[in-house]
Amino acid sequence: MKKYHVIILTLIATFALTPLLVAVYLSSSGNKEPSYVKIFNGFDLKDWDGDPDFWRVEDGNLIGETSPSHELKHSTYILWKKQQAQDFELKLEFRLTGGNSGIQYRSEVGEGERWSDVRGYQADLDAQDQWTGILYECGMRKFLALRGQKVLIEEDGKSEIVGSLGDPEKLKEKILHKDWNEYHIIARGDHLLHLINGQIMVDVRDRESNRIKSGYLGFQLHQGPPMKIEFKNIRLKNYPQTPADQ
Repeated sequence: MKKYHVIILTLIATFALTPLLVAVYLSSSGNKEPSYVKIFNGFDLKDWDGDPDFWRVEDGNLIGETSPSHELKHSTYILWKKQQAQDFELKLEFRLTGGNSGIQYRSEVGEGERWSDVRGYQADLDAQDQWTGILYECGMRKFLALRGQKVLIEEDGKSEIVGSLGDPEKLKEKILHKDWNEYHIIARGDHLLHLINGQIMVDVRDRESNRIKSGYLGFQLHQGPPMKIEFKNIRLKNYPQTPADQ
């Protein structure tokens, strides 16, 4: 019984400290503290790989767009191919008109159709803001955490909701509909955080042994109704890999 008390207290302490951990991530300093680097130049798609029929640069924004006369049969992705990212913080601004999109991270490319076969974590986006802010995993475990959830995934893949970040509908009010929003993703070891406009939307500890620990960053353009997704001010802060992450 004492063993279970220790486990429970550890879980409570871990997730209760989430706001403090975010503050530490955001304010840590020192000579070795990395800086944010822009990974999109606002002029062209240098270092990015995606279908040029659907992705373009316009007015300094990276844009994915479909129309009634130019539809997608399958979702398509654009990936930043300069390097892969493992432990990092990603900040960007997005504006979505219609449809569904997402921000890929720690993602890998399959052997299927080019630009369509991508697997990995996704910080979700949708025009109705039903899914915006959640953690989804494309091509693998699918829904990992809904908005407002603190989730623990054990090594064997067993998932448990261990806390709450607030009412999902109240959190939804932090999202500006059809306007520019800031998405902030923090991935440090097994700890994953999604923030929108400074508000934590999901908090996940993913300890599954087969999880993807490093991979590409990118964006999704979803099949379905006509839509337009815009991204700008895309900045990445990479952290050194630690032995525990390997």
